[in-house]
Amino acid sequence: MSTDPLPSSTFESLLNKLLVVVELTQKPGGATTPQAKQELLHATNEFKESLSRARALAKDLPGGELLTEEQDEVIAMLERLKQKKQYQLAEFSAQVLSTESVPRRAAPSQNTQMEVDSNASTPA
Repeated sequence: MSTDPLPSSTFESLLNKLLVVVELTQKPGGATTPQAKQELLHATNEFKESLSRARALAKDLPGGELLTEEQDEVIAMLERLKQKKQYQLAEFSAQVLSTESVPRRAAPSQNTQMEVDSNASTPA
């Protein structure tokens, strides 16, 4: 089984199989001979099997159990979430850019002496 959840080849072959069935039924004289009936039966069964496989694939898609209205609600909710995330990203980006424009204080030079309060740093 392929990893593609919805292989397009399954759906593309439906039209060709349907055309074969239609052509066999539209032949002059129809399906009167045993061989013609057998060809028509075979073509019809192939089409039915492909159609059944295509239905099963479509039904098994994630979200396929939802009604169209429910799918529209989920899509709208995801679009709102996307907009919110884009807004948050733009705000964050603006904050980062504004803090980068503020000059940083120079680090103390090597010659600077620091006083250390030994009492404050000694545990009790």
